[in-house]
Amino acid sequence: MDISLTGRRGLVCGSTQGIGRACARVLAELGCSITLMARNEQALEAVARELPRSAGQSHDFISADFSDPAAVTRAITDKVAISPPFHILINNTGGPPGGRAIDAEPQAYEAAFRAHVIANQILARAVVPGMIEAKYGRIINIISTSVKAPIANLGVSNTIRGAVAQWAKTLANELGPHGITVNNVLPGYTDTERLRALMQSRAKAAGVSESQIAEEWRKTIPAGRFGRPEEIAAAVAFLASPAAGYVNGINLPVDGGRTPGL
Repeated sequence: MDISLTGRRGLVCGSTQGIGRACARVLAELGCSITLMARNEQALEAVARELPRSAGQSHDFISADFSDPAAVTRAITDKVAISPPFHILINNTGGPPGGRAIDAEPQAYEAAFRAHVIANQILARAVVPGMIEAKYGRIINIISTSVKAPIANLGVSNTIRGAVAQWAKTLANELGPHGITVNNVLPGYTDTERLRALMQSRAKAAGVSESQIAEEWRKTIPAGRFGRPEEIAAAVAFLASPAAGYVNGINLPVDGGRTPGL
């Protein structure tokens, strides 16, 4: 099975921690040259230094805040102008704060739409021409199992993740003839800072300990545990590889079996 990414270039968003960082590492292990993208330049530099280079590849980074479309546009436009084409785009942005959908201010939906759908669109428009020229492209969006079943108290996130999923399916249909696939990976409960923040918030609201919330959530997972970022990254790596060339327009849960339904 051909999963080598030697000679390929990947742009990995939200890559200074958690799932994004794990994705950058596994793609580099397969030979891909990585451009990291996030807000914190110091953290980006540290992650870039530690990425594998066994295939002789090079790694770098660009800095931008995904909530600022103008900053994202400037950063990616400048990068594309001076670099070879990207073959892989991993869209990955931290989720909105928790809470009920009805309680969220309209501005919260607008902010989430900018950070996810608009930022994704800006990046896709910048890198797709190079993918078309190369006749190879992989756009992979890290979203959520809420695409299949809404998660309680994540009202804004449920809404925006669904919008990204529909955007991706539309792109998959449009770009498929050019050798470009567009897929979504849906992490379940994964051991990240995001999960710990959600547990803390839920515990505070319920007046219980975080360990109690963690135990309750683990009981909803057939695998009996939280996922690891590396396990999400493994699914991303397959979808990014030549071996996944006929996989297009799907939502792939990586959740230990937690999602109810198919």
